[in-house]
Amino acid sequence: MSSVRRCSRTACGRPAVATLTYVYADSTAVLGPLATYAEPHCYDLCAEHAERLTAPRGWEVVRLLAEAGPLRRSSDDLEALANAVREAARPQTPRQGRAPEGESTEAGRRGHLRVLRSPDN
Repeated sequence: MSSVRRCSRTACGRPAVATLTYVYADSTAVLGPLATYAEPHCYDLCAEHAERLTAPRGWEVVRLLAEAGPLRRSSDDLEALANAVREAARPQTPRQGRAPEGESTEAGRRGHLRVLRSPDN
């Protein structure tokens, strides 16, 4: 098995140089330097596909520049990741009171799905 990660695009066998992730809540695609480890919900891209990347209408592409020099792991990166996972897993409480006229309120949440109350109820 090869230790070089390949581009995730179909029929592309070039070596990966960047990792693409999505932040669905913010409608953002984040393209950064190649991640240290392959993750199941990330896409590794070669230089050509990373350069040509576009996002759907209404989405923003954030391109993180690779730092010059060797990659160094720090505990800050791991702590930031752990905090982000904890924040995403924290149960969301619905807003108290009634919503302003014409707005719906969140009635419940399960994972990334939300149940919205009709403004008429």
